[in-house]
Amino acid sequence: MFFSLRNRLLLVFTCLLTIPFIIFSFLVPSWFSSVIEDQTKDLTVEMMDQYSLYIESITTQAEELGKQILVNPTTVQWLKTDRVSSGVTKNERLLIRNQMKNLLASMTVNNSNGMSISVMHHDGTGIWGNNPLLKQEEWYKEFRSDNKSLVSSHKDPYQPTLGNINSYILPLIDMSTLSSYGIIKVNFPTELLEKALNKNKVGQKGHAYLLNSKGENTLTGEIHIPKQVLTNSLSTINNGENVSGLLEVEFNDESYLVFYQKLTVGGWILLSEVTKSDLFSNANDLRHRMLTISGFVFILTIVASYMLSSNIISPLGKLAKAMKYLERGDFAGAKRYMPTIKSQNNEVGFLVNVFRHTVDQLTHRIETEYEANIRRRDAEYKALLLQINPHFMNNTLEIIGGLAAQGKSREVMNVSVYLGRMMRYSLNTQNDVVTLEEEMSYIRSYTNILKMRYVDSISITIEEDSQAKTFPIIKFILQPLIENAVKYSFSEKSSASICIKTEIVHNHLILQVEDKGVGMSVTLLAKLLQRETVAHEPTNVLQSRGTSIGLRNVLGRLKLYYGEDFSYHIESKKDIGTKIQLSIKYNEGDLGVKGANH
Repeated sequence: MFFSLRNRLLLVFTCLLTIPFIIFSFLVPSWFSSVIEDQTKDLTVEMMDQYSLYIESITTQAEELGKQILVNPTTVQWLKTDRVSSGVTKNERLLIRNQMKNLLASMTVNNSNGMSISVMHHDGTGIWGNNPLLKQEEWYKEFRSDNKSLVSSHKDPYQPTLGNINSYILPLIDMSTLSSYGIIKVNFPTELLEKALNKNKVGQKGHAYLLNSKGENTLTGEIHIPKQVLTNSLSTINNGENVSGLLEVEFNDESYLVFYQKLTVGGWILLSEVTKSDLFSNANDLRHRMLTISGFVFILTIVASYMLSSNIISPLGKLAKAMKYLERGDFAGAKRYMPTIKSQNNEVGFLVNVFRHTVDQLTHRIETEYEANIRRRDAEYKALLLQINPHFMNNTLEIIGGLAAQGKSREVMNVSVYLGRMMRYSLNTQNDVVTLEEEMSYIRSYTNILKMRYVDSISITIEEDSQAKTFPIIKFILQPLIENAVKYSFSEKSSASICIKTEIVHNHLILQVEDKGVGMSVTLLAKLLQRETVAHEPTNVLQSRGTSIGLRNVLGRLKLYYGEDFSYHIESKKDIGTKIQLSIKYNEGDLGVKGANH
């Protein structure tokens, strides 16, 4: 019969392979090139973003080093005494100059990026040597005439750094008179920027450059882009409002793809160019090979589908009859019918054997799987309680290292004590119910570390209701909310203000975390509340994965534990801040219960 299962299977396999093969042969060439171009654009933009952050980190570090030198008492003393008219003896001036050298050398040695620092007057006299031709130096002209803090790659024999360098220049100002007496020149090897720049190349023959607004290379090497292509590209980039993008320029019967990004430092432009012929050369070869291989695979698939359709129909048909017994709940009937199914020692035979074992062990499996699922959920929950944000741990260890390097032993001891308390509290999983007083003690350790990290950039206020101290509550309720408040406060602002409040109001414990961060629009807040409603289903509570216990887990755990006695309220306004309020209804006598860790 033509419409037997075997013939239908053969027909389906043939149609499914023939139609895609025809489409593949005619449509893939253009589609494949489009995909490569899109992927290349996405990857290039991502690499450019990473390079932009890399340059920003280096220049920021250079700027901070320069400012440290500017306000250092040794620098101030050197400015006052380095002039002959200062009334200080030559020996005293020499002593202070040596102290200045030691300061600059110390800054250079302690820097991880090979940066060096020099200080000099406008007449060329400086710490590492005198340069009477200072005003004729190209980098000095670039700084003075173009008012650029970042100057292009150059060699400076009067600096302690060998090879080509780029420099970040700050005016040397007497802080008492605000008069400029010279410059502070922070040098970093050009090689630092060039190694990272090489990762932005596209294709086998593509190039990447770091240019100024005039199209001049700020690093070493020549520019290999055709002058007309470069001129047209720079004209579009400088006159356009886009910070980054892709330009396609035609020149000499060749299409040039020019990726660009305007950097926030130095007015520099990151440029990466590649020709289409170079970009798609491997893709064209690969396309022809794929078409040839696809045709060969198509023929083999037709033959294999016919053979498989003949070998699997009979045993699968009988297996379907046995499944009907199982569908009716007749396990004994299915077991009696199983010996009539004959199959070869292949996947179908394996399927028949597995089904036979399934019939025998189904009831036992249901019970054991149910118990195993309960144990797994419990293990996931315990692991969830032990989660501490690894970024927070890393930042805390960096704080300890920084304080230790500064010789601040008392602060090192304080941070270590706070971290130890948090670890001891987190690792205690015997009971996840504690008193609010214990939870707030954990929060104080956490916020104290935050204050150590952000110093004056963060303000954290804690208001506690003394009547609520003995209230029993599940652990790790407030930390995720505070962590989110800090994160979104610093995402667009340079400071954070967090208010944490606990109070008893009409037989309800109120826990509140309020920040003055970026906030959310009305639409975004509505979507968040809608997602949280779905996320509170019991099957979804423990599904979160990540580096910290998120808002979804906090609300889900509270909902599971307190049921209808728990409610929450979220208020947020764009660019003003967010307030999250958790409310737990309690019965008389709950305030006298002590936590397991008390």
